Amino acid sequence: MKESVKTFLIAALMLLVSIGTGTITFTLLEDYSLLDAFYMTMLMVSTVGFREVSPLSDNGKIFASLYMMFNLGIYAYIVSVISRYIFEGEFKKIFTTFIFNNKTKKLKNHVIVVGYGKTGARTCEELLKNEVQFILIEHDPHVLQYLPENPRFQILKEDATREEVLMKARIEVAKSLIVTLPNDTDNMIICITAKGINPNLNIIARASEESAEKKLYRAGANKVVKPFAIGGIHMAHLITQPYVIEFLEILTGIKDQDLQLEEYMFNELKEDFKNKTIKELDIRQNTGATVIGVKDPEKGFIFDPNSETIIKKGDVLIVLGSHESLKKFQMYCV
Repeated sequence: MKESVKTFLIAALMLLVSIGTGTITFTLLEDYSLLDAFYMTMLMVSTVGFREVSPLSDNGKIFASLYMMFNLGIYAYIVSVISRYIFEGEFKKIFTTFIFNNKTKKLKNHVIVVGYGKTGARTCEELLKNEVQFILIEHDPHVLQYLPENPRFQILKEDATREEVLMKARIEVAKSLIVTLPNDTDNMIICITAKGINPNLNIIARASEESAEKKLYRAGANKVVKPFAIGGIHMAHLITQPYVIEFLEILTGIKDQDLQLEEYMFNELKEDFKNKTIKELDIRQNTGATVIGVKDPEKGFIFDPNSETIIKKGDVLIVLGSHESLKKFQMYCV
């Protein structure tokens, strides 16, 4: 956008300089008044061709000839700039960029998704479903054609491997980055750049090759997902543990049933419910939901915690329930 505005300003400045030069020179050479000099200048700049204010002197004729040739070059440049703005949609690009910048200024603790391939598209769907604020970065025209006509999220159509593009997406105040590009090298470059800008950023990266996993971790990824490995394990488990997989599909929303998992941080709970045992909270009786796990900052995950487990600072509750029961669980939250 800066380059487009700069080009337009240069064209406008050239025109103003030309008009100023003509006006001053005609005033000095022909002793015209400022109004007559300006009028004469505009006749030449516009190439309209009306007769002169008064007959020109020899010096005036020489200047007028050179001035007309000079203005033909300026005129051609200005026409090319205006044509590009009108026919190549530069005005639309500038306006769109202006609106985008205004929206992104408000973004904070958001998620950035890089890539709108099969993995990225599904990621965006899940984030939308969970009402998570995010911005998508994608510049491949072949991929962009699969975007919905009126997307409910912001899109930055530029190359995410460039630092300035990540800055446009406000990577410095983002909460998480999900990198789903098919090229592992690009994913590593993005991870390194993003971590350098925001060391606290939670990065989830896709690995297309087995050998890329360790490199992505070294590049700054917090978690690396290998779709090929997950797909293979999933297919094998459909044979060896079909009912377990069916249950997991219900939990992850693949199966269209009213059952889902949610996580709740200790600091999301109201003061009255902090540092209480699961028995004292009586979540199942009050909501119908069930605490199936607790993430303890020291012990790690505690699966199927007993009723005497105390929910203390730093803990995360993993709650299973229907949409209605999880809605009722909000009574425990701030």
